Order: sequence, then C-alpha cells, then structure tokens
Amino acid sequence: MESTHKPGNGPSAGSRPDRDSFLLGRTALVTGAASGIGRACATALAAAGARVYVVDRAAEAAKAVAEQIGGVAHVVDLSVPDAVDALPDDADIVVNNAGLQHVAPVHEFPPDRFALIQRVMVEAPFRILRRTLPHMYESGWGRVINISSVHGLRASPFKSAYVTAKHALEGLSKVVALEAAPYGVTSNCINPGYVRTPLVEDQIADQALAHGIPAAEVVERVMLERTAIKRLIEPEEVAEAALWLCGPYSGFVTGASLPLDGGWTAQ
Repeated sequence: MESTHKPGNGPSAGSRPDRDSFLLGRTALVTGAASGIGRACATALAAAGARVYVVDRAAEAAKAVAEQIGGVAHVVDLSVPDAVDALPDDADIVVNNAGLQHVAPVHEFPPDRFALIQRVMVEAPFRILRRTLPHMYESGWGRVINISSVHGLRASPFKSAYVTAKHALEGLSKVVALEAAPYGVTSNCINPGYVRTPLVEDQIADQALAHGIPAAEVVERVMLERTAIKRLIEPEEVAEAALWLCGPYSGFVTGASLPLDGGWTAQ
C-alpha cells in the first residue's frame, strides 16, 4: 500500500480548525469506553465529529454511552481473542484504553490473573492494531492512542501484572510508530497518574490491605505520594490530550509517551 501522506501537509499558518468538526468523516474505536477514561475519550472524539465504536464488556453501559454520543456499541470481552478479531477494522483512530488491576506481591500473585491482564492490555491492543492499521495505511492517515500509565514509565510494588502490561504497551506503541510513519499514521502513549475512575476507586481497599494502612489514607499516602500536584486527574483531562493527538498540530508527534502525572516522573 502506498501512502497518500505528502511532506508538508500539516496545518497552514494561521489555520484554526473548527473544534466541533475537525474529525468529521473519521471513525474512532475506543476500548473500555463504557466508563472512566474511555467514556471521556469517546465523548470528546464524538463531539469533534468522529463516528465512535464504543467497545466494552459492560453491555448496558456501553449501549448507553453509544446512544448519548451517536456511536455504535460493541459488547466484547477483550480477553477472548476471537471476539477481539471480530471488531470493525475500518477505524481511523484507535484508543486502546481498556484495563484491569490486581494488587498483590509477586509471590502471591495468581498466575491466571496475570495472564488475563496481559491478554486484555497487551494482546487485545495488538490484535486490534493488526486489523485496523491496513485501513489507516490505505487512507494515508491514522492515529493510534494507547492509554498507558505512569506505570508504563515507572514501577510500584504489588502491581507486577499491570506494570508489565503497561511497559509492553509502550513497546508496542513505539514499534507501530516506526512502521506506520511512512503512511501518515502516528502512534503515541498517554501516561496519566491516578485518574478518578472506577478502576482507581476499586483498588483503594486492595492498596490499604497491601500497604497495611487504613483505606482513608491510601489516596494521600500511596496514590499521591510521588506527585507534585496533590490531586487525582479527571478523565476529561486525559481525553483532551487524546483529542489533541488527533488534531492538526500533532502530526509530528509519534513514538512518544506523554506524561500527565502531576510531576511524578520529574523526580
């Protein structure tokens, strides 16, 4: 396939695309889109004009989000390879966001849980990109946005599966960036710290048990200990970064990891 991408086809000086329409004609696929970061990304992309595939295993929530934004719900368990391979292959934008967490020391970590996390957070993104990249290459434009984590750049105790998966996603993202560049396709990671999502809220009790502290102290003493900005990130802040990566002023950004970590990695 030949690229239709031409040198110098970035935004012209002084051009300002309409925020409400610059993704008109584009199709986006967002995983884990029924709640949290995924829902915020799906909403932002739809507001900018994209047709959105809302992918999640939570059927009713996915359908509700799709109805709200004028998208299409795909109820899929990303741990099932055949189900992942049945997803649409015509997305111009892929947001690999779906994830899960389990907190335990390595010597007590359930192997089946470790494997499940890798299937959902590494193998599923690979399978999705394997199917969608040919369409992006043929059209000469595409955006791969991998919602990684500060744990794709740093490690924390008791999160061996999650840290492993996020580091692997970083590697996949960089390989795609190198392979896809000739076709006008970029691939980047967004690396938030702790975001105010159900995934984070659900792990507070586990963190309290693992660290031996009261649940009320987990946010301050564990989650925000290494950040300079002492608050959780809102999902909409992550979505705005994803939207920017789809815009006309980020076409030279690829293979990057964009920390939204409140200063965590500055230490």
